[in-house]
Amino acid sequence: MNSYELAVLLARALDGKKGQNIKVLKTEGLTTLADYFVLCTATSNTQVKAMSDACEEAAEAQDERVHHIEGHGDGTWLLMDFSSVVVHVFTEEARKFYDLERLWSDAQEIDLTQELNRT
Repeated sequence: MNSYELAVLLARALDGKKGQNIKVLKTEGLTTLADYFVLCTATSNTQVKAMSDACEEAAEAQDERVHHIEGHGDGTWLLMDFSSVVVHVFTEEARKFYDLERLWSDAQEIDLTQELNRT
């Protein structure tokens, strides 16, 4: 599975847990940290954890493993490092505070219209 496919898979996992404002940013060529960042807003601390579990399960089903997970103790943000893809899940307040879209404004946003099937 290439990094784009993994990013889309993880975005779908977040979407399946009703993640809000899901974005995939192509950071390849801008940093050595990852090829893609997947950003998502959760409505509660409990949903942050549920999204983490969903991402791990989806990745493991494709023989992909999370290499590192970091999270704020109060559950307002979570980072999952899959090497070529990094998932960031925030509560709304934390997302505004960290403002990764501004920090990575040079990154290309991937159009997820066809990838996510919201009804």
